[in-house]
Amino acid sequence: MATEPKHVLRTKAAAAYLGLAASTLERFRQQGHGPHFVRLGKRAIGYRIRDLDAWLDDSDKDPGNRRPIPVRELSARDADQPRKRRS
Repeated sequence: MATEPKHVLRTKAAAAYLGLAASTLERFRQQGHGPHFVRLGKRAIGYRIRDLDAWLDDSDKDPGNRRPIPVRELSARDADQPRKRRS
């Protein structure tokens, strides 16, 4: 009897798979509205590919199940400041 291997991706790879930044995926996990995750150790987090796919499929069917990502609004002070150039 052949069983399907359980492919697990760490946060950075899972975020790339979803087309998100790792920090966004971490924030989704902390806020409780990201894909299902598994603990691989005391601090290590993993995501099964099938759970990532299911989360994407659910998001396609019902876009309302994903909360909007908050965007930081510019204050008047930010608008007055010129952007710093990298040297």
